[in-house]
Amino acid sequence: MNEKALHILEYDKIIDKLTDLAHSEPGKEKCRSLAPMDDIDSVNRAQEETADAVARVLRLGRISFQGNRNLSFSLHALTLGSSLSQAELLHIAEVLECTLRVKKYGEKEHEEDPSDSLTSLFDALTPVPSLQKEIRRCLISEEEVADDASAELKNIRRSKITYNNKIHTQLNQMVNSTFHSYLQDAVITMRNNRYCLPVKAEYKNAVHGMIHDQSKAGSTFFIEPAQIVEYNNKLQELEAEEKEEISRILVSLSALAAEEVSPIEADCKVLTGLDFIFAKANLALSMNATKPEYQKEHFFEIRKARHPFIDPKKVVPIDLKLGEDYTLLIVTGPNTGGKTVSLKTAGLLSAMGQSGLHIPASSSSKMCIFRDIFADIGDEQSIEQSLSTFSAHMTNIISILKSADENCLCLFDELCAGTDPTEGAALAISILKSLKDRGILTMATTHYSELKVFALSENYVENASCEFNVETLSPTYRLLIGIPGKSNAFAISKKLGLPDEIIEDAKGEITETQESFEDLLAGLEKTRQELEGNRQTIEEERIRIEKLRQEYEEKNKSLTRKKEDILRKANEEAKEILEDAKDTADAAIRSYHKGGDIRTMEKTRAGLRDKINRRKDALSPAPSEKVTSKPLTAGEIKKGDYLEIISMKTKGYVHSIPDAKGNLILTCGIMQIRTNLSDVRTAVEEEEKIPKYESKKGSNYSGTFSKAKTISPEINLLGQTADEAVANLDKYLDDAYLSHLRSVRVVHGKGTGVLRNAVQKHLRKLSYVKSFHLGEYGEGDAGVTIVEFK
Repeated sequence: MNEKALHILEYDKIIDKLTDLAHSEPGKEKCRSLAPMDDIDSVNRAQEETADAVARVLRLGRISFQGNRNLSFSLHALTLGSSLSQAELLHIAEVLECTLRVKKYGEKEHEEDPSDSLTSLFDALTPVPSLQKEIRRCLISEEEVADDASAELKNIRRSKITYNNKIHTQLNQMVNSTFHSYLQDAVITMRNNRYCLPVKAEYKNAVHGMIHDQSKAGSTFFIEPAQIVEYNNKLQELEAEEKEEISRILVSLSALAAEEVSPIEADCKVLTGLDFIFAKANLALSMNATKPEYQKEHFFEIRKARHPFIDPKKVVPIDLKLGEDYTLLIVTGPNTGGKTVSLKTAGLLSAMGQSGLHIPASSSSKMCIFRDIFADIGDEQSIEQSLSTFSAHMTNIISILKSADENCLCLFDELCAGTDPTEGAALAISILKSLKDRGILTMATTHYSELKVFALSENYVENASCEFNVETLSPTYRLLIGIPGKSNAFAISKKLGLPDEIIEDAKGEITETQESFEDLLAGLEKTRQELEGNRQTIEEERIRIEKLRQEYEEKNKSLTRKKEDILRKANEEAKEILEDAKDTADAAIRSYHKGGDIRTMEKTRAGLRDKINRRKDALSPAPSEKVTSKPLTAGEIKKGDYLEIISMKTKGYVHSIPDAKGNLILTCGIMQIRTNLSDVRTAVEEEEKIPKYESKKGSNYSGTFSKAKTISPEINLLGQTADEAVANLDKYLDDAYLSHLRSVRVVHGKGTGVLRNAVQKHLRKLSYVKSFHLGEYGEGDAGVTIVEFK
């Protein structure tokens, strides 16, 4: 794909961010080589891999690929029969450890779990634990071999320690007694890898032995006493034997590694691929990006697209559509209004998607494959090539016209600007008409009014504008497709303080047709804003009505369940009474046949009758309360009075006194209810009877339960361990459910995913949890879980 256009669209910055998220050097190298693909099957496969990696990260947490290395040189040396160094063998051990770790990460939690596009990659990993353990057993570091690497090496090092001790014992005797007065310093030193004593020059003949060195001043001679020469010789022999044994160990380890060259080579390749895929997943999570849908039809519709390099807190999502109803989109509006950003967003997201990267947009976005993307954005002026801005742009445009075809996307910023406006507009119209006739999808920004008229009069051409607030002199950055934009030069100049006479004089310089066209655009914009406001109001009302409908359905279902429970319990109790009556009757008949006492049977019958009457009284409705209070007036009601809403049979305290129409608000439990003066009456305030509970220690608890008034719809678990978080979450969810909250937010953060996994694992166990899901864009994203109760 066109590298110049990719650079203009800042695709290389996306690659830099992706590279930083890879853990291993081979993975980073694969990220650096990523380029857009033009085969739809390859793109869909890459997108599927990224989506599956995102799902695994959210479900299992992140995985590290530290330890993966490029072992091609070492493995090639093994195939040739060469012996590897300690460092090379340790690198192989690191790769094998990484393989084992990643293999465990990819294993299914349950046998029935479905497979995904990454399952085959994880299954292809072949850990070689025996080789990895043997290397780690023998090699401590790149400079040190373990004593237990072989029995021979252990014996050699034990002998070295013995002779070292003998040498030091004899030398210490010489230093402290025999040669004490002959020595420059009472120390033992080494020269030429042999132990020596620093002897004063005047006593060099008094100490028999070999002279290995002398100081620069000649005042000290370093002499190896004759008594330890044999020991030093033996020590040198042991050093040589140790080196030889270490070489033999390395040869042995290399031979073991040579037997596993094929699986190690395959593991390196798979680890590099997985590191690359999970880097794409982590990039998607960092951008809150989603998987686009690719189709063979040549059009795209990107919904709620966000430029990845604009602050997520400030970026305004835009909707981009091109190719289905129109192939040419002309974007107009004032400077700094977001026209160029819209162009770059369309081009960059297309390149990202074709590279297998998720795009920062809604998951319902549809994309198509472009063979190439061309962009003429920015100042192309070149002093060295004697090119003006217009000449440089025109040179680039000519190149684009030669190379582009119907499978390409062309982006032009300020097309044909920098020259005579009349000629520039005419050139721009001809260029755009040529691209449209060839079926090439094109987006262009301009200030030329002629291009706005061209878009209104031509088929398959559409106007678009970047919204601008003249009152605040600031853009809203919203892209409005179907409406041409105004440059607002006069309005902006007036707002900034340009004298009115200059503005009026300027208006006189434009033709009546041009002025009426701009006024038409202003009228269209005003009408659009009014319609947009009405649409938002209607949408809010629709959402409110839908919410009320759902609440009604839930209450209706709840009442139905309660009714069924009451009927079921009544039937069970009736059945129980009938069975008691039958048993009593049977017993009475048996007693009568046996000549039993009539008074006893009568007493039993009376007891049964009392039981039936008590059950009847319990099932009978309570008598209605008599209304004894007189109608209230507005002057009689004060804040805090205890009243009853007659129509709802609900009692509460006055929150606000009646207004001119007699409307007032009562606080009833956790709810505030608006009612009218005609629908309230005084009520007797009763003390809330709260049962006393006695703990195991004997202390009493009494008081009013106020959790329903104070429970928060959100709990923050950040900074807690998994065990602490689960314990606090469990208590909070119980309180929230008893307080009749419909849903709550659990804030656990993104992090490594450990806290999120613990939260979601606990939620699956709770019977009163209806459903839960990660927050969407604007709700906290993957750092928040939304919980809905039954």
